[in-house]
Amino acid sequence: MNAEMKTFQLCQLTLAADVICNDHSTIGQYPDRNPLWKQMYKISLRSLLLLALLASFAVGARAQVDTGSIQGQVSDATGAMIPNALITLHNENTGVTASMHTDQKGSFIFSPVRIGVYSVSAEMQGFRRQVQQHIRVDVQQQIDIPITLQPGSTQETVEVTSESAPLLQTENASVGQVVSSEQINNLPLNGRNYYFLAQTAAGVTFAQKGTRGENGNGRFVANGVRATQNNFLLDEIDNNSAIVSAQNGKDFVIQTPVDALSDFKIQTNNYNAQFGRAAGAVLNATVKSGTNKLHGDVWEFLRNDVLDANDYFLNQAGQPRAALKRNQFGFTLGGPVMLPRIYNGHNKTFFFGDYEGTRLSQGNTIVGTVPTLKESNSGYTDFSDLITLQNGNNPADAAGHVYPLGTILDPATTTPLGSKYVRTPFSGNQIPSARIDPVD
Repeated sequence: MNAEMKTFQLCQLTLAADVICNDHSTIGQYPDRNPLWKQMYKISLRSLLLLALLASFAVGARAQVDTGSIQGQVSDATGAMIPNALITLHNENTGVTASMHTDQKGSFIFSPVRIGVYSVSAEMQGFRRQVQQHIRVDVQQQIDIPITLQPGSTQETVEVTSESAPLLQTENASVGQVVSSEQINNLPLNGRNYYFLAQTAAGVTFAQKGTRGENGNGRFVANGVRATQNNFLLDEIDNNSAIVSAQNGKDFVIQTPVDALSDFKIQTNNYNAQFGRAAGAVLNATVKSGTNKLHGDVWEFLRNDVLDANDYFLNQAGQPRAALKRNQFGFTLGGPVMLPRIYNGHNKTFFFGDYEGTRLSQGNTIVGTVPTLKESNSGYTDFSDLITLQNGNNPADAAGHVYPLGTILDPATTTPLGSKYVRTPFSGNQIPSARIDPVD
């Protein structure tokens, strides 16, 4: 049996809000070039940026289900709320920033926020500037950050390093678990299928075995609800398989390489109405994004029959082990979009792509029962091999006779013995041909 599977994801584009070409862009750094040549560069760049902006607006129009939010209140040392304080959100990996002012109650909220690591700074005249760093935002996580400003000059800065996320999240009632990229890569995962990790969440276990082999692809049930009621999402997009066939054998469409996942969250109860659709669990996965630094992975996972022990039945038959050659390989690559002498995407535009291929060549061992040579050559009248090819005896009959295993008794010799019946075997365990009805 030969099987081949490929998964391929081309590019994921992450855009900052500020992508307007101005006098400080890379184009303006070459005054010696021909003005017409510069105009051609500008026209091409503006066209590219226009398409990128349209794509970002289209993405923004979808429901934000693979993001989180950061909110909080700003107060002074006495506990009084500070309105109109400047709050700046900074992505530590991409350099993208967003700003807003607190309302009359001193509150602020950034939503939606793409998963990643952020810093939040608060500034107000008459107070020291405060920066809270290394705030990790996971899928569907709502982080509350209370900020207390100390009197002083805005030239002074108070830096606060964020601690780990609280074990109990009180901002919403959903029940679930986030599996980080570190856990995905470090936990044992046969076949590198991250859907199996859903079973590490409370209330989740493997599903009842089906006829299409879904259990071999990570099918699970949550809180006793049918496996077909689960909802699979990938980067906000419906990833549920609607194909019912023996060849498919999966509840999802795309199996993203684990090295390309930022993290995923499985929600099992009380999730928001935006997920809708199903009564089971929601498995919400997010692909990594490009950052200001070029980064990537290359991998090859090998399984081969020369590294395996032989099958028990093949050993008994003196046969070699079946062939098995499985290669799982791929790469990821992400970073800023750089067009030399045209466009510098640092802090603005990023790309991320991944590829994984699986090549499988496998021989299957099948154990079956077939007629012996004597049985087939005799027209299925000589069954003496049933006795000679095995050892042991049947229990004694009512008359106390003991016959070897495989003995065929003649029904025409049935004789009552008290409340039971006994029969005598065919001579030599051979059925006379005249006793077998001809096939018309």
